[in-house]
Amino acid sequence: MGLPAEDVDLDSLIALVAESRGYAYAFDGAHVRLVGPREVTVALPPLRAQARRTDRGRWPALVSEHLAAALDRHDPVDASDLSAVRHLLRVRVYADDDLGATGLAPDRVVGRHLTPELVEVLVVQESGFVRAVRPEEARAWPLPAGHVLELARANAREQESLSAVPVDLGGGAKAQLLTGLTWSAAVHLHWLERYLDLPRHGALVAIPNSETLAVHPVEGVGCVRALERLRRLAQALYDEGPASLTPHVYWWRSDAPLARVGAEFDGDRLVVSPPPEFSRLLLALSRDPGP
Repeated sequence: MGLPAEDVDLDSLIALVAESRGYAYAFDGAHVRLVGPREVTVALPPLRAQARRTDRGRWPALVSEHLAAALDRHDPVDASDLSAVRHLLRVRVYADDDLGATGLAPDRVVGRHLTPELVEVLVVQESGFVRAVRPEEARAWPLPAGHVLELARANAREQESLSAVPVDLGGGAKAQLLTGLTWSAAVHLHWLERYLDLPRHGALVAIPNSETLAVHPVEGVGCVRALERLRRLAQALYDEGPASLTPHVYWWRSDAPLARVGAEFDGDRLVVSPPPEFSRLLLALSRDPGP
């Protein structure tokens, strides 16, 4: 059963106000998650209850005031005290081109590039409140920022998990969809073997949004067929959102950086331009299709 009409109208107002303040949004049952300069989870039942007691003409102001209170509240965390925030540190992955659009100036975050298009950002998270660690806070730490980034990844590994669901890509190609109740699913790329038994040649991976990884093992030349279907799936999930990252497909290996497998649409046709090393691998697999 869908939401009552008045709740649908209220949610539309919430979306408009969130966008006007530079935030992406995702409704999740009784909450809406707002992602921008900081990430905040806002409970909807109190707002909906108040809206029912308020004239509809006042709803825009009501929503604006409610979201402002959630977004502009006093920051409860002093991230310059590493001993106090160590257990609160996490990593979020953002599209590099979108950092400015979400209010995260590249020179005002602490992180490193996962790929040329994607950047891992160090954040502090507490009770639904998430914001990026500021460079001046990191300078107060007794450890290098790169080391603290590894600590934040370890927190994600220990305290967050993804579930794997098989998905049929069509044409005999299959993949595993890794999702979870976290907006840092992309960080789990660092330990894909925790979830899947992957071959020595690695896997093709799509990272369409912050909640989803789609993985196809590279086991033979059949991965070329899977690449096209994985690219189409990634594009669909990227277009759908929320928290979109990239529609592209990458070659993942446990001992090497992610490498983008160029695959662009020319009408209905997909034009593939893989990195040279991946091309050599495909040639070797075509000559020796065995394990």
